[in-house]
Amino acid sequence: MIILAIETSCDDTAISIIKTNASALKKKQPVFNDFEILSDCISSQAEIHSPYGGVFPAVAKREHQKNLTPLLIKSLKNSGLLKNNKKTINVKKILKVQKILERNQEIFNNIKELFKKYDIPEINKIAVTVGPGLEPCLYTGINFARALSFYWNIPLSSVNHLEGHIFSNWLAPIEKIEFPAIALVVSGGNTQIINIEKIGKYKLIGETRDDAAGECFDKAARILGLGYPGGPNIAKEAKKFKAKKFNISLPRPMKYDKNYDFSFSGLKTAVLYDFKKRTEKEQKSGDYIAEMCYEIERAVIDVLVFKTMKATEMLKPKTILLGGGVSANKELIKEFKKQCKAQKILFSAPLSKFSGDNASMVALTALFSSNAKNVSWQKIKPNSNLKING
Repeated sequence: MIILAIETSCDDTAISIIKTNASALKKKQPVFNDFEILSDCISSQAEIHSPYGGVFPAVAKREHQKNLTPLLIKSLKNSGLLKNNKKTINVKKILKVQKILERNQEIFNNIKELFKKYDIPEINKIAVTVGPGLEPCLYTGINFARALSFYWNIPLSSVNHLEGHIFSNWLAPIEKIEFPAIALVVSGGNTQIINIEKIGKYKLIGETRDDAAGECFDKAARILGLGYPGGPNIAKEAKKFKAKKFNISLPRPMKYDKNYDFSFSGLKTAVLYDFKKRTEKEQKSGDYIAEMCYEIERAVIDVLVFKTMKATEMLKPKTILLGGGVSANKELIKEFKKQCKAQKILFSAPLSKFSGDNASMVALTALFSSNAKNVSWQKIKPNSNLKING
């Protein structure tokens, strides 16, 4: 079984190709040695969106349109699946592809050349993220997948982006994950606590009511002039903190509320108020930036860890899983390891390169989750507000 996966939910264009065997697919969860990542390609837009301090959907869509076909060719080449076409191109099918991609002219121009030059690759399935995410970005990846599925006559599978972040944990040589488990999916667009009975069986028990944790990092970084993406920049500056000079104290929103929800918009506002009351000299001070970043990072980590560990008291999980771009934060991982060790709970976090949006997690989800349904290319649609419950 060889699967091609496409991910365009936000600002990263990603394509992956994974190979596995029939016996591996019968197991209850992925085993690292049972599958092979033939290619994992990502085109980041971070530098492009940096001037905006966040993702600008129209720009992200344009970049996806430009990047998808070249990235596919690169992935097929890396996988040894790129073969020159010795057949005549099917004109009727090309006209249908043009209709599918009528709102993505650049993709059509590129993909038409792909079909002319290269033969149908030996792929058994195509998987694509359908949500949640930015709708213009999701549409772009889905239409690309529709065109490939139709022209190549390869089955198409829809994948939930949030479930993908859970599956990112299996993209590393880890011990078998024990269930029930709790997942904290924390990124620029999502902050959720999910109860996992088993793979494919989920229940959302808490989520952000406004800004996601990653979004809070981005907005706070923009206030401080640190650029996008905010999380890594804030973590970098936080490491420089040595001693309190400005007595910065930020709130831990909803930390002690009797629920498992989050709110980070107030934290971002508190950063803005503190920044505005400082002199211009203080605002540009390396000591001020370091102290503020340290406090921002600690505030977010304190709330995330406290709420997740509070959920363990009710649900009694055997494992806690992290997922999403913020899961790459070393201090967050360090704190979870400490808490899980004390509570004798297993802990797993994805490799840093798979913590953010990537297509390998999409491929793995399509292979092993019952929620990843086969769907016709005519009917597949994006759902920007797709939930994890399943």
